[in-house]
Amino acid sequence: MKVVLSGVKPSGIPTLGNYIGAIRNFARLQKEMKDHHFIFFVADLHAITVPHDVEELRKNIRAVAALYLACGLTTENASFFIQSEVPEHAEMCYVLQSVCYMGELERMTQYKDKARKQKSGIPVALFNYPTLMAADILLYDANYVPVGDDQKQHLELARNIAERFNNRYGETFVVPEALINKTGARIMNLQEPTKKMDKSESNNKGCIFLLESINSAKKKIKSAVTDSENKIQYHKTKKPGISNLMTIYSALTGLSNKEIEKKYASGSYGAFKTELAEIVGGEIAALQKRYNEIINSSDLDKILDDGRERAREIASKKLKEVYKKVGLTRR
Repeated sequence: MKVVLSGVKPSGIPTLGNYIGAIRNFARLQKEMKDHHFIFFVADLHAITVPHDVEELRKNIRAVAALYLACGLTTENASFFIQSEVPEHAEMCYVLQSVCYMGELERMTQYKDKARKQKSGIPVALFNYPTLMAADILLYDANYVPVGDDQKQHLELARNIAERFNNRYGETFVVPEALINKTGARIMNLQEPTKKMDKSESNNKGCIFLLESINSAKKKIKSAVTDSENKIQYHKTKKPGISNLMTIYSALTGLSNKEIEKKYASGSYGAFKTELAEIVGGEIAALQKRYNEIINSSDLDKILDDGRERAREIASKKLKEVYKKVGLTRR
């Protein structure tokens, strides 16, 4: 059975961009690929690569897990767990460091961006987290990894590490392939539409969080930056603001950009934003209802406990194989 793998970092409450670009599509993939086994985890080890609030992280781990279930993730053909509860991730990371090069990590775009924002010393974990990401993937022999454009570089590194390890020690890892979403792969900041919607941004006006109030989410859509032309037309370069809003509209309604342009051919930005605000508000309201049911039940911990046991069963076998290949056994 082929494996599809994805993880989410609980460094904050997921955004509308996370929902459209990854979470919702992951649930859709489960339905479309019923003959595959899905590995999904909350990547809490990745959340400590930068300074963080301990209690907030602890709270976010459960919140993110509940949100993913609320967004449609099921356990029928999936293992769902917390990364730090499966120690094989950290152990595999250390082994893979022996076949990962400094130059490869120095070229990582996300590392360079985050390093520039660091006000004090840069943790080694921040530099090395792509290797941990490779361990997350290779530990389960994942065939496919759903990724956005900003994660393609990390997946390519995982592929390089897998191939290098296989060449050096013999066939061991499956070389993973990317699953790129065609629609809604990248939602941009509502106030700075040339930047992606990022939950770590200090200016929250351009970012809609899945657990914020419905009225707040609607207000952010209505005040989103567009341009002076007041023509609803998709052009990512010349009209990034309205194009971003059209991407959100398309993802939530299923209409193509051409269909949206036709629908609002004689309409204004104001009318378009008002309708989009209602669409976004309705989507988030339904999601929050399901979330509150899950977070307040005992089902969440049972799902995570069962997922951990299944993940450890798979991960421990692979780690033993890797240890033997590199000579870390007495026999």
